[in-house]
Amino acid sequence: MQDQPTTDPTTAAAKLGFDPDALRNRYRAERDKRVRADGNDQYVEVAGKFAHFVDDPYVDPGFRREPITDEVEVLVIGGGFGGLLMGVRLREAGVTDLRILEKAGDFGGTWYWNRYPGAACDVESYIYLPLLEEVGYVPKEKYSGAPEILEHSRAIARKFDLYRGAIFQTAVTSMRWDEPSGRWVVETDRGDAIRARFVCMANGPLDRPKLPGLPGLESFEGHSFHTSRWDYAYTGGGPEGGLVGLADKNVGIIGTGATAVQCIPHLAQGAKHLWVFQRTPSSIDVRANRPTDPAWAASLEPGWQKRRMENFNILVTGGMQDEDLVADGWTDIIRKLLVMVQRDASQGEPIDIVKTMELADFEKMEQIRARVESIVEDERTAEALKPWYRQFCKRPCFHDGYLQAFNRPNVTLVDTAGRGVERITPRGIVAGGVEYPLDCIVYASGFEVGTSFARRAGYDVVGRDGVRLSDHWADGVRTLHGIHSHGFPNCFMLGTQQAGFTVNFPHRLDEQARHVAHVLGRVRETGARRIEVTAQAEQEWIDTIISLSGMGRQFLEECTPGYYNNEGKPDLRSAQDGFYGAGPIAYFGVLRRWRDEGTMPGMVVEGGTAG
Repeated sequence: MQDQPTTDPTTAAAKLGFDPDALRNRYRAERDKRVRADGNDQYVEVAGKFAHFVDDPYVDPGFRREPITDEVEVLVIGGGFGGLLMGVRLREAGVTDLRILEKAGDFGGTWYWNRYPGAACDVESYIYLPLLEEVGYVPKEKYSGAPEILEHSRAIARKFDLYRGAIFQTAVTSMRWDEPSGRWVVETDRGDAIRARFVCMANGPLDRPKLPGLPGLESFEGHSFHTSRWDYAYTGGGPEGGLVGLADKNVGIIGTGATAVQCIPHLAQGAKHLWVFQRTPSSIDVRANRPTDPAWAASLEPGWQKRRMENFNILVTGGMQDEDLVADGWTDIIRKLLVMVQRDASQGEPIDIVKTMELADFEKMEQIRARVESIVEDERTAEALKPWYRQFCKRPCFHDGYLQAFNRPNVTLVDTAGRGVERITPRGIVAGGVEYPLDCIVYASGFEVGTSFARRAGYDVVGRDGVRLSDHWADGVRTLHGIHSHGFPNCFMLGTQQAGFTVNFPHRLDEQARHVAHVLGRVRETGARRIEVTAQAEQEWIDTIISLSGMGRQFLEECTPGYYNNEGKPDLRSAQDGFYGAGPIAYFGVLRRWRDEGTMPGMVVEGGTAG
């Protein structure tokens, strides 16, 4: 049974310029076309016969070294922004015996792997690139390209002496707690057995590529690769484009998410012909990148980056600020909300913030769809590129060349109306019963989200009494603050689950890194042998997560499928696996108040309980 209109449609449409009830119905119909019974199981793991999709193309083959069997005070797993921030905050806390272990050939994390043409941050670089003031750097543009971000990662490591003791091209295979010695033993694919008093896991949420589980995936006789392992030896060119190796090639790309939006304009320029296979269109807002104003950069006062980060975070999570410092597509919807609230207040109308937020969202997405219509010349293609869902059902995209690419005569959109590609053949891709012969297939299918931690990390964690983390979390994630887990002493996790979600990931990572550094500092001061969260404190946090989960549940259930809502099945994912529902600002406040309390409540240290 359809929802009954809450207002007279004619009156609403005349006042707003669109019919809210018609949009709700259209969104629901588009969602229903895309819901699949297999959810996350529609993707295959990049292992076995697909393992070559995760080979590192940026290092010389044949690397070998002797196994390492020494001991360190703190071992950080992961060399992306999380690992870098953890290393920096530990250095500031006085930790000298520190090692970072990373499976890539250098620091950078997702920015080490993602070097596809056009790769760039979609959150303003002045708030996205961490530690700008500490390093003494201001990005060249409002939105930095991948090469600049990768170099900034290296600059952080150099500045804080994180290369010392770092181990690259090395993947963890197991991690177990040794009770007699009070140490973690971390083994790797290089034969290492490193002992560590403390381990900080900063594996990252966007780390393991995924492939669509299509029949015949392994049968294709042409060339194929994943965007996170771009093959410039085949395509020619570099991150700035110039893919001259594709001039005589028919290329197909599967996926139209954030990565595809950035690389498709370059594929369109380089390929003989490009077929873009689409299941669900992305929302494409104005990017308006521009060089950094030297006068503005020179005027910045100490603390500018943190103020700017906090201003952005408050606005994109529905809070109010006197000024919008970033003023981009992310904060635009909040500006629209404020206008609507002020308008209703001036007219003496009651303000329902949830309803007003929905109307502001409708207005924003109407603007997004109108932009498609104004840019894409072919009417049928334009209609297929219009997104019919709420703005934050999928990660919004910002680009000034993506839609224009579909006006090129050598680019064809193959819209599958939500059904997706049917299969891969030795010759190409089949969609809608039609086979498209191809020389090359590019998989822009993203990274695993929602699968088990052990699968994404590539190893399990064996804690006290031989309990595996995968078993401890079998019925849902169990942590305090998303950082500590009962039965896993001296182990800290930097992640998104049971923490405050923000589109500006580095902000959340830094808050967590500061928190862990504080805890480690306290433990080191007392000389305690180990620290561990109590079962009671862990359960209380789980209860908090579950109690707040309803705040966004209805929104996610009504969204078109994607990784934000577990591929359209939020009901199949335990409520406790989600985020801290009160938002990132509230989450940061929880961490701060816990530190200010002074007794480390809910934590057990050897010899007694703090709190």
